[in-house]
Amino acid sequence: GSTAQTKISISKNDKDDFVPEDLSEMLAAGTKEVHEKAENTQFVKDFLRGRIRKELFKLGAVALYHTYTAMEEEIERNKDHPQFAPLYFPAELHRHEALARDLEYFYGPDWKSKISCSQATQQYVDRIHQVGQEDPVLLVAHAYTRYMGDLSGGQVLRKVAQRALKLPPTGEGLEFYQFDAIHSAKAFKQLYRSRMNELDLDVATKKKLVEEAVKAFHFNMEVFEELEEIGKTIQEDVQDAGMSVHGETGGDISKCPYYAAKMAASGGTAYFGQLVMAALRHPTGQVLFATWFAALAGLAAWYLM
Repeated sequence: GSTAQTKISISKNDKDDFVPEDLSEMLAAGTKEVHEKAENTQFVKDFLRGRIRKELFKLGAVALYHTYTAMEEEIERNKDHPQFAPLYFPAELHRHEALARDLEYFYGPDWKSKISCSQATQQYVDRIHQVGQEDPVLLVAHAYTRYMGDLSGGQVLRKVAQRALKLPPTGEGLEFYQFDAIHSAKAFKQLYRSRMNELDLDVATKKKLVEEAVKAFHFNMEVFEELEEIGKTIQEDVQDAGMSVHGETGGDISKCPYYAAKMAASGGTAYFGQLVMAALRHPTGQVLFATWFAALAGLAAWYLM
């Protein structure tokens, strides 16, 4: 009767007890190594020292624009696909329109004629289109890697970035990080993860999804490496906040956004204060690229949610 029904609904909604075969657990475990590899690239180490070029931040937004435009085209194409439909949240998640507004802010009304898709970004875009047209279930891995990272890292760092970039308090230039339709990032991520785990997938497909998520990580790293190369050719003052490398952080959030993400995930209340203090100490420091690395920092938080 009603008691049995109550038990079913409670166990169905209680998503704190994930099992190892759950897709979300498999993705977290399967991308851990590539995440750590990404943390140790020279580009990330420079970033953690607070070496910033504003021009690269803008180019980063261009790369994101092309990436999300491709991903959201394929999501629209496959919104009724049974293995993707439960993850279709256009109003809550989709970013390409927000990125277009950010680019208009940075480059002006004729922004489209001023930007181009870089080689590394094009390879990422091509893969997303291939997946969307040939094996749509793999879109789950691309959506997971980007959106969940954005929600974890981007939200923590948006206001600090606003200060570092001296952007208007009304949010121009950083709309990418503002999810107006999501009131609680944590609750939404739990919902998304539950929906992922309820997808009707066999173990072989889940393993393919883990492999694709690792690929997505590599595509992101290649974009970062390309930006690093471009940075070498840009004659622009480097904003150097003089911070130590990752290994010397000693748990100081001002020096490591990954640590900040982990603290946020584990519910550390002091991290907000530390983040604000970090911003005051290094107003143009690590924070610009901290927003750029929201996907990487965010995935650290995502493991621990």
